[in-house]
Amino acid sequence: MPSACPYRIRVATPVDVPALRSLIEQSVRELQKYDYTLAQIEGALGHALGLDTQLIEDRTYFVAEPLDPSGDTDQSGVIAGCGGWSYRRTLFGSDHGPSREAAFLDPTTDAAKIRAIFVHPDHARRGLGSLILRHCEQEARLAHFTRYEMGSTLTGVPLYKLRGYVPRETINVPLPNGELLPVVRMTK
Repeated sequence: MPSACPYRIRVATPVDVPALRSLIEQSVRELQKYDYTLAQIEGALGHALGLDTQLIEDRTYFVAEPLDPSGDTDQSGVIAGCGGWSYRRTLFGSDHGPSREAAFLDPTTDAAKIRAIFVHPDHARRGLGSLILRHCEQEARLAHFTRYEMGSTLTGVPLYKLRGYVPRETINVPLPNGELLPVVRMTK
């Protein structure tokens, strides 16, 4: 029987890291080029925008794999999207990103951090970002979090607004190449 959802979500592993880095770069370069300049994109990749392997170590980062028409996982090894949540204070950024804070959050007083949702351009606008977001929120709820916070790219803001997130402030993140990257802090 075919699956109603054409993707399967699983926990990301260290083996996925090279594919995730490639997916994130393709996603940023193609899907965010209308909201950021090339200089901003170049400065942000691997810094403000990129993979945070701490999420993989914490088992709170996920990959979405396409399913074949029978509902089985596509055996091509394709990762169509990724994203996660965190019980640590870091709001956004890669392993080399700004403002990293490894301290743990308290689910009774803090909001879980929704982190690094990226979709491969070939799988964009099919509901995959929403699927990953719902999965991350569900996993954070299982850890007793009831509120969520994220640092969204300008590209992601419309989707997150549709999913109940409210923009709170724009943070201009200094990049290594001297550019600034606007990131929107959003809460739900």
